[in-house]
Amino acid sequence: MNTSVRPLRVAALIGLSVILSACSDSSGSTEGAAAPAMPPAGVSVVTVAAERVALVEELPGRIVPTRIAEVRPRVSGIVVERVFEQGSHVEQGDVLYRIDPATFEVQMASAEASLASAKAAQLQAQQEADRQNLLRERNVSSQQSLDNAVGALAQANANVAAAEANLAGARLNLQYTQVRAPISGEIGRALITEGALVSANSVENLATIQQFDPVYVDFTQSSRDLINLRQALEEGTLAKVGEDAASITLKLDDGSEYPHKGRLLFQEAAVDASTGQVTMRAELPNPDGDLLPGLYVRVLIEQGVDQNALVVPQQSLLRDAGGNAQVYVVKDDNTVELRTVEVERALGTNYLVSDGLGIGDKVVVEGFQKIGPGAPVNPEEWQPAVAAASTNAN
Repeated sequence: MNTSVRPLRVAALIGLSVILSACSDSSGSTEGAAAPAMPPAGVSVVTVAAERVALVEELPGRIVPTRIAEVRPRVSGIVVERVFEQGSHVEQGDVLYRIDPATFEVQMASAEASLASAKAAQLQAQQEADRQNLLRERNVSSQQSLDNAVGALAQANANVAAAEANLAGARLNLQYTQVRAPISGEIGRALITEGALVSANSVENLATIQQFDPVYVDFTQSSRDLINLRQALEEGTLAKVGEDAASITLKLDDGSEYPHKGRLLFQEAAVDASTGQVTMRAELPNPDGDLLPGLYVRVLIEQGVDQNALVVPQQSLLRDAGGNAQVYVVKDDNTVELRTVEVERALGTNYLVSDGLGIGDKVVVEGFQKIGPGAPVNPEEWQPAVAAASTNAN
């Protein structure tokens, strides 16, 4: 019986070995099979093309009044009245202060009396000269007497002229007791009060008047940038904005844009030795008085036009560890490469690229977060409006 059971056991063991071997082969073949390939990542691209772009510089500036005048006394005396309201608008010729006129009224009366005396002496000299001339014609009087009478008349005429000049000076000093506005504009605070003694020879001023409409804005630009701009214009790389003065736009301190445009007037003929900057001045209308002297602004000035500018959206730009600008560019085989570019300036939501890109290059704008150099992609043309709507919806 033991002899018959042993062959059965051997056969069972052989069968089990075959089954385990088959299972092992099946498992091995499953593990060795290749995983299915991932589809190319979808990206949005923009095709680089030459554009006509106005180059706008944003420069710091300060508002300056077009006219400013310090109100000063032209005669000495005691201030008896302040006429103007502080911080108000005054017109040229308006009375601002009154100085005690009593002394100058007395001087004017004295000058009038002196003139009357001189005219009386002139009349007497004229009569004597006429009489001597008549006597000389009749050979009754000598030539010497006539000459003396003519000389006395000339002296009398000179005395009258001097008296008239003294009277005019006295009248002018009396008028100067009313201190008037030299220009129209906004007057500031009163720097003296009634009862103060003022002097015509003093350096003190009684108030300050500034004219705000229009206003000037003074701003600076580095001499290097100006030199580069002139070279680009001479070489034809940039075109002039126009034959007239460059257009000026202001950006206020809160970031809003001033509604009125201005024009560039001039630039200084010398460079500031301490800063290397060149000062320029523009003129802008200020009908509502929004621009006050000393106000800090940003000046946007169009200085040239690049006829073949290459621009890319700002969101397509990456930075490496060294701060260098880079973009992903889709090649002809629909793989991407990471390319270093030179960025010249920002233009709104775009960057002006001066080196590293060419016309027809496809730059990845969206989707570069899920790709790397050499990765295959499925490029689609970028739609800015659709992207903005998607961002707002989120």
